[in-house]
Amino acid sequence: MPATFTRFPSPLGELILTASDTALTGVHFPTSRHLPPLHGVERRTAGEDDGDGPASALLARARHQLDEYFARTRTTFDLPLDPPGTTFQRVVWDLLRTIPYGTTTSYGKLARRLGDPRATRAVGAANGKNPIPIIVPCHRVVGARGELTGFGGGLDRKRWLLEHEGARLMLL
Repeated sequence: MPATFTRFPSPLGELILTASDTALTGVHFPTSRHLPPLHGVERRTAGEDDGDGPASALLARARHQLDEYFARTRTTFDLPLDPPGTTFQRVVWDLLRTIPYGTTTSYGKLARRLGDPRATRAVGAANGKNPIPIIVPCHRVVGARGELTGFGGGLDRKRWLLEHEGARLMLL
């Protein structure tokens, strides 16, 4: 399905937001491996937001809520989301959305919450493929001893997000 995109300047650098007519489908850092094609002939798969239509309205809502998040006046997001992924990935991403602002948890704890303590690596893999970071807060997941682990936007951005939220590296 074609996506509409917009560029969003943030304290973490420019983000690319993508949406269908019904939901936000991505928040991408410029270095993201999951960034849809945005140039030249490939524009047929992702067109730049022209400010008109349902996708434009969703992108405007997302920009507004991200502005509030970065201004520290928003701690949760209220947007329709449709991240492309498997059923298991979507279950993990839904679980990520339950991690409270300013807190962290581990991959193992998430696996246990899913009912399978052996699924730690699978949870980590799903977390790493999250196409809607910040809004689906994969940055709130840390290693078993509270250490910072991989993040698609880089560990510096992950650290910045956690500090921005005032997160104490304690585990839920």
